[in-house]
Amino acid sequence: MNVVINGQDESIDVTTLAQLCKGLTDHPNFIATAVNGEFVTVGERATRQLHEGDKIEILSPRQGG
Repeated sequence: MNVVINGQDESIDVTTLAQLCKGLTDHPNFIATAVNGEFVTVGERATRQLHEGDKIEILSPRQGG
């Protein structure tokens, strides 16, 4: 299915947000996620189904000063 991840068109073959996060990072519990502008908690990701055209935002903390 085709979705938008952080503003980029992407084709994915997973169906839940948890599966997507696991495939994108080694530390999926240390990122923030939103689908179509709605924040999705770590606990909700396994049941959050993804659909064609969803807009997904994935943010990770950065160290700096």
